Amino acid sequence: MEKNQKLNAGIAKGLIAEIKPFSDGEISDDAKHKIMHSMMGVNPYIEVYLLGADGKILDHVAPYKKVKLESVGLEPIQKFIDTDGAEMVLGDDPRNPGKTKVFSAAKVEENGKVLGYVYVILASEEYDTISKKLFGSYFLKLAYRYGIITLIGALFIGVLSIYFITKNLRKVISTVKRFSEGEMSARIKVTKGGEINQLAESFNEMADTIVGNIEDLKSMENLRRELVGNVSHDLRTPLAVIHGYIETLMIKREGLSEEEQIKYLSTALEGTEKLKGLVEELFELSKLEAKHVEPVKEPFFINELINDITQKYAILAEEKGIKIISQLEDQPCLVYADVRLIERVLQNLIDNAIKYTPKNGAITLQINNKKDQVEIEVIDTGSGIPKDQIPFVFDRYHIGDKRISLDKNSTGLGLAIVKRILEIHNAKIQLKSKLGEGTSFCFALPIYSA
Repeated sequence: MEKNQKLNAGIAKGLIAEIKPFSDGEISDDAKHKIMHSMMGVNPYIEVYLLGADGKILDHVAPYKKVKLESVGLEPIQKFIDTDGAEMVLGDDPRNPGKTKVFSAAKVEENGKVLGYVYVILASEEYDTISKKLFGSYFLKLAYRYGIITLIGALFIGVLSIYFITKNLRKVISTVKRFSEGEMSARIKVTKGGEINQLAESFNEMADTIVGNIEDLKSMENLRRELVGNVSHDLRTPLAVIHGYIETLMIKREGLSEEEQIKYLSTALEGTEKLKGLVEELFELSKLEAKHVEPVKEPFFINELINDITQKYAILAEEKGIKIISQLEDQPCLVYADVRLIERVLQNLIDNAIKYTPKNGAITLQINNKKDQVEIEVIDTGSGIPKDQIPFVFDRYHIGDKRISLDKNSTGLGLAIVKRILEIHNAKIQLKSKLGEGTSFCFALPIYSA
């Protein structure tokens, strides 16, 4: 609006210079026609008002003559004339009472006396209406044009996005297909962020789990085959002994003395006991390895358990000329574990110690408090274990580099059972051994806290 007023500030002066609107103090009809003609030539949308010296509208040249005011305020007009249109000034709109518009104005003087004013509204109501329509039409076209451009851009970006998404999906599908066809090493390449990468990570984790399970199954199958082979070998010996002696009794029952018959029967009975022990330990180890044994934990005094076991083995150790020594804490140690399974661990360790401790040797059972745990250690003065064989001591049937057979009063499963029992207690067994000096087995149990 300000630019419009400044550009057209001289219109009123130009009209007065070209046309004299007053003649002898009265409005000239000829002047009115000239003003109309000039207005149509310059700008058909301006409105020209002839005002008296008091601002009263004497006549006007305006489309449709819808003039509603009788007079116009002179203060804005005087300000416009004083500044010569240098400042934007809004004046009354004769066609819209209460509203203001930009204008051009000039004094009409005669012999130094102000006869009135020429008051020119620079933007008529029709001009405003047409401007609004044109402005609306322009923005409509602009919006339509940019809407089309935006739609095309969105379509392009959408197609591009779908291409990249399907490209990654094709890679995922290809990898999954390769994995399903037996390529166990097939993995999806993972980058940073995005749902596709989360899918890739999930698939890779699943594939690793499946491969791990397959390896475990293979390992279990190998163990099963090894177990079947070992069991079949070790069962064959006692069964052959039992079968041989019973068959001898059947064939020579009339020619054998009572003493010989008892001897044969005793040997057969001993073989059945060995066979029974082997089968029981095999079942026990199988259940432990299959994780079918859940420890029933409870608080108990480890001192008392060790004392009971020591007394049970005292006679057997004495027969072999071995001393069993208990080195226990002065204060009772209350631990939290499955008392039955821990008793089994101690029995197996003492059995093993008695087996390999020579006459006049000693087996020591001692406990030590270690903050929140109690260490239990079984020490013997036996021949010791070669260093290269220590990693294999807890394997099935292993003793040095030889297989244990039933004719040596051993199943070869004792230490394997010990290891599995401690594993389900989240405990580890430590082995220290030196040739010619002896061996120690040590494990720890948590102290019970109420």
